[in-house]
Amino acid sequence: MGTFAEATRNSFLDAFARNVSYANSAVWVKLHLADPGPAGTTSPAANTTRQQATFGSAASTGAISNTVAVEWTSVPNSETYSHISLWTASSGGTFLGSDDLSSTASVTAGDTFRIPIGDLDLTVA
Repeated sequence: MGTFAEATRNSFLDAFARNVSYANSAVWVKLHLADPGPAGTTSPAANTTRQQATFGSAASTGAISNTVAVEWTSVPNSETYSHISLWTASSGGTFLGSDDLSSTASVTAGDTFRIPIGDLDLTVA
């Protein structure tokens, strides 16, 4: 995982050290053409649809990975994706963090872009 948002880090710490509950019911993924920045809003891809990520297995050794492919069908523009941002909702919601893709991905309008099973890894070091 690249960078958790400050609010996310603070929520983790409060849950860990202050016995304050923390629950996030879903993680939604948005595509970006460059680093999304500290608020997750910089350099959005033309495809503004956020896709829900599924993490069906419990975390192990400080990491968790997607158990279902995350997929955008029929992307609207030809462009190159380099980063993702993570959110608590399909629109609006709270910015959770961002990461770069392991390699940039050039797509052509009409293509399907996919993050395969096991390729969306979240870690806490």
